[in-house]
Amino acid sequence: MNSSATPFRQFVIKVATRCDLACDHCYVYEHADRSWRTKPAYPSDETVVRIAERIAEHARLHALSSVEVVLHGGEPLLAGPDRLARTADVLAAALSGTSRLTIKIHTNGVLLDARFCDLFAAKGIKVGISLDGDRIANDRHRRYASGRSSYDKVIAAIDLLRTRYPQLYSGLLCTVDIANDPVAVYEALAALEPPRIDLLLPHATWDAPPSGATGAHGEWLVKVFDRWWSDGRPMAVRLFDSALRTLADRSSLTESLGLEPSDLVVIETDGSYEQADSLKTAYDGAPATGFDVRHHSLDEVAGHPGIRNRQIGLAGLAEECRACPVVSSCGGGLYAHRYRTGTGFDNPSVYCADLLRLVSHVRDTVEAVEHTTHALPPTEFDALAAGYGARRAVLRLEEAQQSLRRTLLAEAGAESAESAESDAWRLLTRLDQEARPALDRVLAHPYVRVWAVRCLADRSHAGHLASIAAATAITAGARASIGVPLSSEALHLPSLGRLDLPGRTEVEIEVDGRGFSVHDGARRLVVDLDRPERTPEWWPVRRVAMDGWTVAVDDVDLYRDCHQWPASGRLSGAEFGRWTAMLGDAWRLIVNDHRDYAPGLAAGLGVVVPLRPASDGSETSSTARDAFGAVAAALPSGAVSLALLLIHEFQHVKLGAILDIHPLFDPKDANLYYAPWRPDPRPLEGLLQGTYAHLAVTDFWRVRRLVDHGVDAHTAAVRFARWRTLTAEAVETLSRSGGLTEIGTRFVGRMRETVRPWLAEQVPAAAEREAQEAAAAHRRAWRAAAPDVAPQL
Repeated sequence: MNSSATPFRQFVIKVATRCDLACDHCYVYEHADRSWRTKPAYPSDETVVRIAERIAEHARLHALSSVEVVLHGGEPLLAGPDRLARTADVLAAALSGTSRLTIKIHTNGVLLDARFCDLFAAKGIKVGISLDGDRIANDRHRRYASGRSSYDKVIAAIDLLRTRYPQLYSGLLCTVDIANDPVAVYEALAALEPPRIDLLLPHATWDAPPSGATGAHGEWLVKVFDRWWSDGRPMAVRLFDSALRTLADRSSLTESLGLEPSDLVVIETDGSYEQADSLKTAYDGAPATGFDVRHHSLDEVAGHPGIRNRQIGLAGLAEECRACPVVSSCGGGLYAHRYRTGTGFDNPSVYCADLLRLVSHVRDTVEAVEHTTHALPPTEFDALAAGYGARRAVLRLEEAQQSLRRTLLAEAGAESAESAESDAWRLLTRLDQEARPALDRVLAHPYVRVWAVRCLADRSHAGHLASIAAATAITAGARASIGVPLSSEALHLPSLGRLDLPGRTEVEIEVDGRGFSVHDGARRLVVDLDRPERTPEWWPVRRVAMDGWTVAVDDVDLYRDCHQWPASGRLSGAEFGRWTAMLGDAWRLIVNDHRDYAPGLAAGLGVVVPLRPASDGSETSSTARDAFGAVAAALPSGAVSLALLLIHEFQHVKLGAILDIHPLFDPKDANLYYAPWRPDPRPLEGLLQGTYAHLAVTDFWRVRRLVDHGVDAHTAAVRFARWRTLTAEAVETLSRSGGLTEIGTRFVGRMRETVRPWLAEQVPAAAEREAQEAAAAHRRAWRAAAPDVAPQL
C-alpha cells in the first residue's frame, strides 16, 4: 500500500447475489452493471476463509484496533443461518487477538424471524432493514416480482427486533422518492423508533439523471430535516448528522458527504474485490478492480486508481466543486453520482443543486440557533428532569455551554488585547471570522472553560490563550505564526496534545496544513498530526472510536487536574489498551442493556480523563462543574463498573449544564441535608446533585437485576431495593426543603414521577431485607459521625 493511502476499515462481504424482492430502484439488478449474473449465488467456505485471512492480514499490517464487516447481497438472509453462522465464526477466529470485530447485516427483512435473530444475538450481529416509509411509499418500489407488497413482512421483522431483540436493531435504510410525502415518510420511520435512519438519494448519473426538477430532492430533504430538527432530533439521521458534523469541521458519517478518504472495499461471492456498490449505476463493470482474495492483498487493492481517487479529498473533485462555498461539507457528493460518459467522474454530482440546498439550509439553521435563547423547551426540560434526556436535549445543553465558553473567552481575551497576549487574541479574532468551526471545535474541549474561569481570577494563566489560538489554527489548517509561552517545559494544545520541550520557556509555532512546526533553539521540530509517531516528543490526545460513540482519553491537557482526585500521567500503550478495551465493553453494555442513556452519552460525553488509582483500591470518579462533556475516573475493575460510572457521572454533567441555564434552587439556602449516599451533611445543591445521579444509579441496578444471573443478580436486586427507597426519600426531602424555585419544583416533580413506580416493583424478600439493613447502618453511622449537626431530613 502507498504510504499515504488510507487502510480499509469497512468490508462489505457479499454472502448472496440473488434477491427475493424485485425492487425497481435497486442498483445491483436494475442499473448499468450486470456482473451479478456471473457471480456464484453464495461464497464457498474456502472463499470465506480466504476473505477472513486477507482482512486479518490487513488489520495486522496496519495495526487496526477495529474493523467493521457488513454482510450484504442481494438479500443476505438467502444465505441461510448455517452459512451466516460459519461466516461469522471464521471472521471472528481470524481477527481474534488482532482487531475488535463488528459485524452488521443489511436486509430487506422479509425473511427475518426468531431463528435468524437468535443466531445474530449469539454472534453479536447488528441488523439494518430497508424500508422506504409508510405502506404507500414502500410499495412504490419494494415489491416481489409478482408485484405483491413486501410491507407487512418488513414491519413484522422490525417489530420483532424492537420488542424481542432491541440490542440487534441498528436502524432503517430509506431510499428517497420525491413522489412520496416527505413528512409522511419521516413519521412512518420515526414511529418505528430506529436508532438511526439512513436517507439515501436514488442512484443516478449525468447519463441517467434522477426524476423530477433540478433541486427537487434537496427540497424534499429540507422538509424532512426541518421536521426532524423541530422534533428535537429524536434519532440519528446519518445524512443530516453528517452535514452538521462537516459544517463543524468534524468527520462525516457517510461517503455521501465530506472530504474524508474512503476506507471501504466490497468483496463479491467469488472472492473478487470491488469498489463501492453504488458504482454499479455508472456503467457495466465500473466497480471491478481486477483483484481477488486468492491472488491479491488488500494493500494491492488500495493502489487501484478508482480507490485512490476516493481517498484524495479536495484534489479529486471537479474544478467547479473545488470553488464551491460548501465543498468541505458536501465533498462533491457520492462518487458514483458524478459519472458522465466522456468525462468519467470528473464532474460535480448530478445532485449538486440538491446538496447545495440541503447543506446551506442546515448551515443557516445552525446559525439561527446560535442567536436564540438557550432556555430548554418544556419537553426537553422534562425529559432531562426525569433522569434521561434524548440526544437533542443534550445537544441543546452543549449549545448553551458553547455560548458560555465564547463569553468567557471574550472576557479573557478583552483583557489580553493590550497585553503580551495581544497577538494571540488578534489571531483568534481572525480565525473566528475565517474558520469559526475550528474555533468552536477547540472551545468545545471541556478544559478550555476551566482555563477561562481560572484566567479571569488569576492573570498568571493568560499565556495559555496563545496555546488556544495555536490549536485553533492547527485545527483549521490555517497558515499562522505565533509565539507561545510554555508550561512545565511543554507546549499544551487543547484538544490536540502536548509537545515536550525540555529547557524551553517559549517557542515560535508555524502552522501549515495538517501539522505544525516548532523552533526549539537549534532544532526545528515538525509535528504531522496524521503521523504522530514521527515525533517522539509529541503526545497526541488519543481517541477511542466505538459504534455510535467516540471519546477522547485525555491524559495530557494542562487543565485536566481540576477534579477531586489527581489526574494520572501519560498512559503507557498497554494502559491505553486496557482503557480502550474496557470502554468498548462498557459502551456495548450500555447500548444493549441501558439504551435510554446511550444517545445522551454519545452526544455529550466527549472526554474521559484517567485518574490515579486510589491507594486503598477503591473506585474513584469525578466531574468538574466547569468541564461540561468530561468525566474523570481511575480505571475500575470491570465493564459493569465502568458503565455505571459513566452513566452516574454524566448525570452530574447534565445537571451542571441545566443549572447554568435554569436556577433550580435558592443559593441562599444554608441548611444541611441528609444524603444517604454520603457520610457528611450536604447543602441543597449537593443533595440535588446526588439525588439526580442516583435516579440513574437506581435504574442501572433495576435493569441489572433482570439481565444478570446468580450472585450478580442478587447483588443488583439489593442495590436496586436500597437506592429506590432512599432516592425516593431524598426527592421528598428536596420537595419539602422550601429552597426550590418554581422551575426547580417542576424539575424535582419529574424526578418523583420517575422513581415512584419503581417502589412497586417486586424484589426477593432477602434482597429487600439486606437493603433495609444497609440503609439503617448508614444512617446510624452518619448520626454518630455528626452528632451536633441538625440536618433537614
